[in-house]
Amino acid sequence: MKGVLATRAPGVPVIDVTHGVPPQAVRVGALFLDAAWPWFPLGTVFVCVVDPGVGTRRRPLVVRAAERLFVGPDNGLFGLLPDPVVREITAPWGAPRCSTTFHGRDLFAPVAARLATGAAFEEVGPIVADPVPLALPVAAAGQGEILYVDHYGNAVTNLPGADAGAVRVGALRLPVVRTYGAAPPGAVVALTGSTGRLEVAVRDGDAARALGIGPGAVVQWEPE
Repeated sequence: MKGVLATRAPGVPVIDVTHGVPPQAVRVGALFLDAAWPWFPLGTVFVCVVDPGVGTRRRPLVVRAAERLFVGPDNGLFGLLPDPVVREITAPWGAPRCSTTFHGRDLFAPVAARLATGAAFEEVGPIVADPVPLALPVAAAGQGEILYVDHYGNAVTNLPGADAGAVRVGALRLPVVRTYGAAPPGAVVALTGSTGRLEVAVRDGDAARALGIGPGAVVQWEPE
């Protein structure tokens, strides 16, 4: 993909946001994208490939949101973007022979390069009125669940951030702290992470491994 971008959009900076999305984990990809895009300048073109349906009839898309463009598959990956305008890619901008297993290289990267070098969003193809939504559970009445486990073993929940209270995980009631350094080494705590959601963490350790928890585990925020 980087070779395609370098060939078709020479001089355009290419920045890797992450290669840490687990295979086929569309929900995690959407959360990573939600956390990343606001920090990039207006006009940025994002190539987003978490694509278990590659080669099937799922639609390839370009989404315009927040004055940025997002290129990738129609599978919910763009479901957290604000006020999206969505188009299906029908313009003949891909590779002459498009692999059925690597649209990142043969379709999405070429389209992103074309957009980054001046092609108009309106040239991409027709408007899509029914993009696939993201299946993301919503916390209610303080009860939520773990969405994913990050590289450090922190269990990221769908609970909104909080500066106080506690998070209950099974029989454990974990105090909410403001920073990792506020807890002694090895302590199990909850805190608001950089995504604005509550996370379960072990100071200098791996919470998911220590507690045996993972995506789908129920969590409950409780006041003081």
